[in-house]
Amino acid sequence: MDTARLSRYVSGLWDEEIVPKLVEYIRIPNKSPMFDKDWKAHGHMDAAVKLMSDWAASKLAALPGATLEVVQLEGRTPLIYVEVPATGQSDDTVVLYGHLDKQPEMTGWAEGLGPWTPVLKGDKLYGRGGADDGYAIFGSLAALLALREQGVPHARCVILIEACEESGSYDLPYYVDHLAARIGNPSLVVCLDSGCGNYDQLWLTTSLRGMTGGNLTVQVLEEGVHSGDASGVVPSSFRVLRDILSRLEDPETGTIKPKELYVEIPAQRVEQAKHAATVLGSDIYTKFPWAAGMQPVTRDLPELVLNRTWRPQLAVTGVGGIPPLDSAGNVLRPFTAVKLSLRVPPTLDAKQAGQFLKQLLEKDPPYGATVTFDLEKDGSGWNAPALSPWLEQAVTEASQHQFGAPATYMGEGGSIPFMGMLGEKFPKAQFLITGVLGPHSNAHGPNEFLHIPTGKKVSAVVAEVVAKHYAQGAKG
Repeated sequence: MDTARLSRYVSGLWDEEIVPKLVEYIRIPNKSPMFDKDWKAHGHMDAAVKLMSDWAASKLAALPGATLEVVQLEGRTPLIYVEVPATGQSDDTVVLYGHLDKQPEMTGWAEGLGPWTPVLKGDKLYGRGGADDGYAIFGSLAALLALREQGVPHARCVILIEACEESGSYDLPYYVDHLAARIGNPSLVVCLDSGCGNYDQLWLTTSLRGMTGGNLTVQVLEEGVHSGDASGVVPSSFRVLRDILSRLEDPETGTIKPKELYVEIPAQRVEQAKHAATVLGSDIYTKFPWAAGMQPVTRDLPELVLNRTWRPQLAVTGVGGIPPLDSAGNVLRPFTAVKLSLRVPPTLDAKQAGQFLKQLLEKDPPYGATVTFDLEKDGSGWNAPALSPWLEQAVTEASQHQFGAPATYMGEGGSIPFMGMLGEKFPKAQFLITGVLGPHSNAHGPNEFLHIPTGKKVSAVVAEVVAKHYAQGAKG
């Protein structure tokens, strides 16, 4: 395989077709079902599915025997299923995964930018969903088309693009079961929904945290009352909630208190964290848009890597029962509610963690307040199996070819529920988990962007690895 020719082909396809399609895709406000309960009626998800499936279908002529289907189970988000037959002699299957649903708008976008306003600035395409994870179907097909362009053989490939990932992928198990016979038993899984520590080399994700969370509500009154009359008599719902949260999180350090939410970190992952910290240096924390004067929780760089990859951490992502500042009267409010997102270690059972969390928060309510924690989601994390020698070599060579630098291995703090699911179903499969979510790309937040050169290089890396996967299968 001519890797320089491969790069040119992929780059040309990105420039001529993929970037224009991603511009169209960003304009579609297809928020994940958790953030748009009426997603079906609004039609945005179907519009995004049509845009992607129409483009993919237009490329199948160059992949003889390939098929595409939009699978729609009753009452569930749709899924794009593409099957590309093997070229050459191979009984293996490669699964390439991505998602097309998006996070909500978020505030704070810079002037001229917005979640549904695609803007090209140099090498960056701004807007919601381009990097997380709209590019996945395009990058996956670009890789396979590049192989066909040179006549390089590959195993049978199945592309799965779901529409529920940002809601915890609760629809996906039903599709995996529904399509089990067609998916088969993959020996390699490729996921393009992860992050990269920088844009200078290939980053392989070695683990993903799980998550659990929901809405915690503390109610003290049936209705609001005059604060001058009630304060000192009626406990503040905010204070009670703050007290309950301290059962979970140390208010001074942010450390999660219960030992039940920790696991022993594997020695290999500790060493990888140290190496990643050496490669990245202060970029580990300077990539974030800090307020003036702010600093990270520690200057110990390996500890920062482990904090965001193998330790439980809490984020309060929403608040209810509190009026905006300009309409806040002198009222002791009847309730306070917060949405909690608890990231848990990769090997911790997220379902059990959620039940533990519910019990911890609801037991023994102060002053007899009405305390409820409604679990919304749970998804266990994932810890990668040891890399086969062929895959480690393929990754090393592909990173050098496409980035001119060695690959680096690091866990990620986010969750991709599909990986844990596939890891359980196919324990012998190898995993290539990577992505384009690098410094300042700000997935889920304002000013999200896709770094186009990295998207191109990752697509070419996938092509190289899929080719090596076939080659090692032929040898074996």
